[in-house]
Amino acid sequence: MAKSVEVTRTTRGALSGDEAEELFSVVDETGHTNEETARKQHSRRKEKGQSVEVDPLAGEDPSGANTDQLITRSAIAFVSVFLVAVVLLQVGWGYVRRVTTTTLAEDASMRSVVSALNMGVEWGGGFTQFPAEFAVQEADEHTHRIEVTVTDSSSSSELEAFATAQVQASALSVNALLNPNIDTVVYHVRVRRDENGHLINSSFFGFIMPTGAASPFMSFVWTKTTAEDGVRFNCSITGMDSATQERLHDTITSKSTPATIISYVVGDNGATVARNVLAAADDTQSMGESALAMAEAARIAEAERAEQEVEEAARQAEEAAREAEEASREAEESAIAEAANIVESATVEPGEEAAN
Repeated sequence: MAKSVEVTRTTRGALSGDEAEELFSVVDETGHTNEETARKQHSRRKEKGQSVEVDPLAGEDPSGANTDQLITRSAIAFVSVFLVAVVLLQVGWGYVRRVTTTTLAEDASMRSVVSALNMGVEWGGGFTQFPAEFAVQEADEHTHRIEVTVTDSSSSSELEAFATAQVQASALSVNALLNPNIDTVVYHVRVRRDENGHLINSSFFGFIMPTGAASPFMSFVWTKTTAEDGVRFNCSITGMDSATQERLHDTITSKSTPATIISYVVGDNGATVARNVLAAADDTQSMGESALAMAEAARIAEAERAEQEVEEAARQAEEAAREAEEASREAEESAIAEAANIVESATVEPGEEAAN
């Protein structure tokens, strides 16, 4: 069997491993061992702007690249600058908005009211915005009156439109009524409906506005009266048709659990409940048929309770009379028995007296 012989050819003049390691330990990145020559080479490269000097035995990337460090530093710098920019923009926008927000308490004119409806008014801890579609009918400190009309295109239901309009009307009206020359603020609200009577709102994040004629929904009338004990604000809601009132009432309340039944179960005074319901039911325009039904239920509950109380009183009186009669009979029997004992003890037989 023939043996394989591995023949290694060594190039003449080639360095061995140990010799190469020893050589590179004294050779710098310019390839020179002589310090003077290396210094000249460094100066020449610096003057002519050649590439970065490379140390082939360095522990780092021999090419001298620092891409990972550059990416890390760039990412940190970008995020830091972005966060600082966002904070500065928020603070700046809040400051600019507060400076530029119209103060109706100082100026109530057509220009200031339009600006307030455009930019919003400061209310509570923030700002209250108004619908983008609005009109100002009157804003005059001489007539002491402000009247505006807005079209709600963001609410999806009548209850949502009512709640949103109430907040907006309160914010605008109170800000304006703080002006000593304004006594009345009228805030009309209109909506758009489809053929089924449902509200039509905007779409695509509010960028696409609905079209069609808008119909009146309700009006908030805020008034201010000055009395000796201070200033009094009054708000009344008008312009709401009976169908809308019934739908809002049915949405807010539940017919299956009327207030009268709940109050009756928990033990509230029936007369108080009846008076409260009847007082609320006097305004049939605002309460509607449901309030009248609740009032009738309260009347029936009060009548039943009064009848039960009369029956209970009669029963208690009858029982008391029966107890009194029985007590009288027992007292009479006791008196007769006691009298008999007295008579018996006082009667002495003749024989017994002689013996004594």
